[in-house]
This record gives sequence, structure tokens and C-alpha cells, in this order.
Amino acid sequence: MTDDTFAERSEVLRARYRTTLGAVPRAVEDRLRVAQAFGRLPTEEAFTALRHIVLADSPLGGRVQQLVHFGQLLALGRAEPARIHARGSLHAGAVIADLIGVAETALITSGTPAYALGIEIIVELLQDDDGQVG
Repeated sequence: MTDDTFAERSEVLRARYRTTLGAVPRAVEDRLRVAQAFGRLPTEEAFTALRHIVLADSPLGGRVQQLVHFGQLLALGRAEPARIHARGSLHAGAVIADLIGVAETALITSGTPAYALGIEIIVELLQDDDGQVG
């Protein structure tokens, strides 16, 4: 595959992430570098296509689907992906109160660590938005 072909095909993948998340996560760029180095772009394309179906074409709709991802990642303690999906939730039309509701649900289903992580992420988002929390 030529560098130009790889660049065109990988840009299509990046566009899908921008659609669902509003940005291209660093981990995606890392995977694309590995795909280019080892000729594995078809794997990344298949993964991204499936991910797009699940997120963008979900019967839940983009907002709810992103909130579900946020909650699941809080429960798993996956801080960076939870941050990505919290931002993705906002990009898809959620509001901070929705994220708080998810964090509070995580308290019941997964305990204090999940709740604390959710609130930590929400505080970061609030600080990014206007420099303060309240």
C-alpha cells in the first residue's frame, strides 16, 4: 500500500472518530501507526467499522450510547477511555447533569472508586469549560 493510499484510508477512520467523539483519541493514532508499520490497516478498518455501527447506528442513539460507555468504563476503572467517552457524551448532546447521574449510578453498581473517578472526570470537564467548578 502506498503512503498516499494509507493516508487517505486512515483519514476516513479518523473522520469516524471525530463524528462520534468530536476528536481522534491518542490511542487511535497509536493503532494507526502500528497498522501502517505492519501492514494491518484492514484490521483497524474492520474494528472502526464495527465500532461505528455500535456507537453511531445504535438504537440507543449517540447520546445514550456514549453515556453507557462512560458508565461501563467507570465501573471498569478505565480512566482515560472514560474521559474520552465523557467528552463524547457531551459532543453527542449530553449535559454535565447526565454525567453526574451516570457517576451516581456507578456508585451503586461499582462502588466509591467508580463514583470518585466519574466526579474527577466531571470536575476536569468543568474546569476545561470555564476554569472553575461551581
